Amino acid sequence: MISNATFTTSDFEPTDFVPDITTGLTTGHLRMIKHFEGGISGRSITQFTSAFDQQTGVGTYVAMESFEGTVDGRHGTFNLVHAASTSGTDRANEYGLIVPSSGTGELSGIRGSVTMQVDPDGIHRMVFDYEV
Repeated sequence: MISNATFTTSDFEPTDFVPDITTGLTTGHLRMIKHFEGGISGRSITQFTSAFDQQTGVGTYVAMESFEGTVDGRHGTFNLVHAASTSGTDRANEYGLIVPSSGTGELSGIRGSVTMQVDPDGIHRMVFDYEV
């Protein structure tokens, strides 16, 4: 099944993690909350790690999320992981997966893929291609 949602983010909490190795991009880690509306409704706690240049917008991120809510009316929890790179104006090398064996409740056994889109007006969307 295909289902999608818009989402907003809040409660950004940077951590004090700084790697012992310096590279050409600043590496950071933060925690945030996402709120989903649509076929997927609920919230997630996201652990977000990136190597990113604020001035050029170039970088890559990896995110692990713990979701709680409903997917097309089925209630439960699961984890999802996603990553992408950007040259400042695009998304490339995108990866997204519902973590196998992470579903609970009516979402027990959920599996599939996840993609993210950012509309020209700045609205963020996630599209889930999944099976339960």
